[in-house]
Amino acid sequence: MKKRIGSYPRVRIEGGGRTVVSQAGGVLLVETVRKAGLDTAISAALTPWRKTRAVHDPGKILLDVALAVALGGDCLADVAMLRAEPAVFGPVASDPTVSRLVDTLAASGEKVLKAIRAARAEVRRHVWQLADREAPDAGGTVTVDLDGVLVIAHSDKEDAAPTWKRTYGHHPLMGFVDHGPVGTGEPVAALLRPGNAGSNTATDHITAAQLALAQLPKKYRRGRRTLIRTDSAGGTHDFVAWLAQRGRWLSYSVGMVITEQVHQHVLKVPASAWTAAVEADGAIRDGAWVAELAGDVRDGWPKGMRLIVRKERPHPGAQLRLTDTDGMRLTCFATNTLGMPIAELELRHRLRARAEDRIRAARTTGLRNLPLHRTAQNRIWLEIVQIALNLLAWMPMLALTGKARLWEPRRLRLRLFTAAGQLVTTGRRRILRLARHWPWTGHITAALDRLTQLPDPG
Repeated sequence: MKKRIGSYPRVRIEGGGRTVVSQAGGVLLVETVRKAGLDTAISAALTPWRKTRAVHDPGKILLDVALAVALGGDCLADVAMLRAEPAVFGPVASDPTVSRLVDTLAASGEKVLKAIRAARAEVRRHVWQLADREAPDAGGTVTVDLDGVLVIAHSDKEDAAPTWKRTYGHHPLMGFVDHGPVGTGEPVAALLRPGNAGSNTATDHITAAQLALAQLPKKYRRGRRTLIRTDSAGGTHDFVAWLAQRGRWLSYSVGMVITEQVHQHVLKVPASAWTAAVEADGAIRDGAWVAELAGDVRDGWPKGMRLIVRKERPHPGAQLRLTDTDGMRLTCFATNTLGMPIAELELRHRLRARAEDRIRAARTTGLRNLPLHRTAQNRIWLEIVQIALNLLAWMPMLALTGKARLWEPRRLRLRLFTAAGQLVTTGRRRILRLARHWPWTGHITAALDRLTQLPDPG
């Protein structure tokens, strides 16, 4: 008779271990904070809000919450993860102290938001310099994607309202810098809005674009080297006119709604005017063609605007719309870029879909819900989420290589941050030894080596 073997081994659990460190891989984020100078920048920005004889620095408290969010937390109380490991994360404030700080910062309104954003912009400039060839502006251009995010509220919170998807919550408008095919992306703008905020509100898009541009190095805040991409929600007269305003001259690639006028012009495009669409690797995209529309369809729009339309066979099961024709799905976008084939322009606009990946990462990094009740408090929370997402973008950019640089937050947490370690004290040195059998220990140690080789902030 064979002895039955269980699916999992039985392990005896005993408390009392003193030298074991959970979330040991979080040292990657701590070292990124140090090399980026984010700790000193945030502390300096929040100096006016430090109370006399305060034990904990406001900047350190805010960064602790951001680190907890980066590690997977979704509320202020999750900072307890860091408090349990003082050897790695240092002294961490109590939950009441954290809550009081958020209330204090929320009461200061726009003043504290400007201080935090200015610190983030300065640190971003420094990080891009450290990244050198791996920075998102290594090619001399920067691409900013604007997109809305629906955040569901499970309780009655300030400014929560019914959304266009028949849910209930908020509708923030966010901006992300695209790192291209070899990287991920980092947030540069987050505008908190009620759930019933319109998708194509031009004033909100202008405000979000201004917030995003203020986060970029000064040379990218105006001029053709900065590309603003949006879906059809940004295809309004006022927003496109703002982008093309004299003296600003930003490049743009903005989705447009297929109106009846556009539809009629598409029907008049001769077969010889259609060009095959292309994939990112240069191959022909099967069943897709692009063409440029001319004539009075551009009347009333800024001078120099080009209107490009794509027709494509719908995927199996896809529903056609009234504006589609001849069994083809039609999409349209506007751009002011010259000197590029329309197939390349269409591919560039189609790559805006990477913003959906950034939104998915944001949902798993503190944006699954807004945990606080007041709108002013949740604005502070959005800044915390952006700091966490920045760390999750900067660490791979500075320290990881190959496919590991493309890992999204969930995979970074499961493979790197959750690694356990043993803390060993030798003389006056503290050494964190990671498990030798852990498959990704090599990634962690190699990444730490790259971070330590970077110069310390001046």
